[in-house]
Amino acid sequence: MWFDEAVLYQIYPLGLCGAPEYNDGVTVPRIRRLLPWAEHIRKLGADTVLLNPVFDSDKHGYDTRDYNRLDPRLGANEDLAQVCRAFHDAGLRVMLDGVFNHVGRGFWAFRDVQEKKWDSPYKDWFHIDFNGNTDRNDGFWYECWEGHSELVKLNLHNPAVVEHQFQAIRGWVEQFGIDGLRLDVAYCLPIGYLRQLRAFTDALKPDFVLLGEALGGDYNQWMGPDKCHSVTNYDCFKGLWSSFNDRNLFEIGHSLARQYGPEPWTLYKGAHLLSFADNHDVTRLASKLTEPRHIPLAYAILMGMPGTPALYYGSEWGIKGEKGACSDDELRPALEQPEWNDLTGWIAKLAAARRNSPALCNGSYRNVLLTNRQIIFERKTEGERVLVAVNADGEPYTAHFDAGCGLAWDLITGEQHDFGGGSELPPYSAYYWKMER
Repeated sequence: MWFDEAVLYQIYPLGLCGAPEYNDGVTVPRIRRLLPWAEHIRKLGADTVLLNPVFDSDKHGYDTRDYNRLDPRLGANEDLAQVCRAFHDAGLRVMLDGVFNHVGRGFWAFRDVQEKKWDSPYKDWFHIDFNGNTDRNDGFWYECWEGHSELVKLNLHNPAVVEHQFQAIRGWVEQFGIDGLRLDVAYCLPIGYLRQLRAFTDALKPDFVLLGEALGGDYNQWMGPDKCHSVTNYDCFKGLWSSFNDRNLFEIGHSLARQYGPEPWTLYKGAHLLSFADNHDVTRLASKLTEPRHIPLAYAILMGMPGTPALYYGSEWGIKGEKGACSDDELRPALEQPEWNDLTGWIAKLAAARRNSPALCNGSYRNVLLTNRQIIFERKTEGERVLVAVNADGEPYTAHFDAGCGLAWDLITGEQHDFGGGSELPPYSAYYWKMER
């Protein structure tokens, strides 16, 4: 499906658009600040926009008040519809963040329970014990997400809750024409719920994508023909930066081989996990890498490895951001307009090379050469063979290996490469060699 060959561009709208930290209830069409970004995203080579939470919430978007209303800090529903139309007109698909495991304390049904207690018709929408209490002193205990009492866990075994959410999704498709959903904390969602959701969205819109957030473990728990199409590849996210910092490219090479390699025990062969160098929840790549010259190389691996790559707004021109102990605000800055520099241009070239290469989009994976500071791996389909080569060292490196042919073309630069007598890799360099038959 289209997601397998996509390049995602992720935006956290409440941050980028400069919304107040807390919902003040004042409607301001800040979401329109995304309109000029459509051309930038298209030029960068991404073809899908992933918007983190946009619906009415208490604070950060993951504490929903109303699934059917745009957060007033971002505007009205028509403002979001205008932005989605602009993205679609630019040839970009649109995915939204679906926060279905929990809601905020300001969620309309929870407010009804606070007011009416056991007389509320919505008391079974949550996991409530009227014989207990919480630190919020509501006069009852409720289950929350991972100890965060501001996030009230929903009872997804209640058909009324499921129907409410599914009708909201239907409205998002009808009003905004969305093409898929990122499922927040998909690892917390009941498997039966995931199957219901997949059946519903399959019938709702052809090729509608479900992308699940999964932090680790066996991703096949949440991914499959009747569950999510894809999940987030946190296993390889860590290797993308620590392999460079530790001068240990064996880490990322072995992780990729374990996930996608030729052995029969490979975990996710044929799957397209979401690959990323950073996102709204983790320290940005430019702050994580100790050697700035490794940043372009990390993106070369990201775009060359199996999976569907995602770029996080601002990181394509190298902005920094540290995850704080109590706040993610630095990861989600307000930006007036997109920027373009050498790193942005490099990533655009990588994205173009990937888009035009069946092997990079859908090919098999095999490690060809692996050292502490160099990696060469093969992506191969029946009609194309590409070698991704990276030298993370500050010194030139001569790679001796059986290339299987004498000539290749670099998909990034279009230049010819001759493998006679070994292959010279300059310091801090990366190549996508398309091998001639």
